[in-house]
Amino acid sequence: MEQSHVPSPTIAIAFGGGGARGIAHIHVIEALDELGITPVMIAGSSIGAIMGAGMAAGMAGAEIREFVLATVGNRREVMNRLWSLRPSSIQEMVSGGFRVGHYNLERILKAFLPEAVPETFDGLKIPLTVTATDYYGQREVSIHSGDLFKALAASAAIPAVFMPVKLDGRVMIDGGIFNPVPFDHLVGKADIVVGVDVVGGPEGDDQQIPNRIDSLFGASQLMMQSINAEKLHRHSPDIFLKPAIGKFKVLDFLRAAEVLESSAAIKDEFKRALEAQIELRSRTLIR
Repeated sequence: MEQSHVPSPTIAIAFGGGGARGIAHIHVIEALDELGITPVMIAGSSIGAIMGAGMAAGMAGAEIREFVLATVGNRREVMNRLWSLRPSSIQEMVSGGFRVGHYNLERILKAFLPEAVPETFDGLKIPLTVTATDYYGQREVSIHSGDLFKALAASAAIPAVFMPVKLDGRVMIDGGIFNPVPFDHLVGKADIVVGVDVVGGPEGDDQQIPNRIDSLFGASQLMMQSINAEKLHRHSPDIFLKPAIGKFKVLDFLRAAEVLESSAAIKDEFKRALEAQIELRSRTLIR
């Protein structure tokens, strides 16, 4: 008797926010590439939205790795690209268009993102949901269409570091404020839903008093961890990954190679978890 073909389970993945710690998402993208799996949908918050956009645009994990190490992981290249964003005139400088410590993230993304990332969602090869926070509306916003760069800037606009972004007449800030790992946007959209948490948390001991910047970012991490815990209590994704990125700070992009080295074990962990989920669902379908 001819054996019926069992279709492979579909996969959707949510990449979480965490600044430079999100460089660890590259391992997860590479694992999917090595397994020959293309997600049917991607969701992302903050750096997760940026990494997700690269994958949704058709970039392989190896390409994203190479690009990250050559740009944000390279001090000289970072300085060159930031220099290209300098005010073109005294008038622009004094008008507040480019202030140290309060950067226009949309301009920065256009200077730093690879050419493969299209200007609009329509140019993506995989459907992408980008989350942001409506500052005055006090709510989460999910973005699926329109200007991709503006959506990514809105999602990654970390308070006190980047300027808020005006989107459809609303003031937007970091998507991680309301939804650090937006796997809930993928429920029912695929057989297997994966969430990748790169929030991390303050590390140290009670002999160390954090400075005001570290305490600000640390408090943000604690807030996002509480959101994640509540979401996982209510409904967990099929796979939830937490790479070893705790020792890195949100703006440690120049330590990109160290982030990748520290979090390398997550690739095999993800492969094992994913293969187990695929086998489980294949057995269920056969029955």
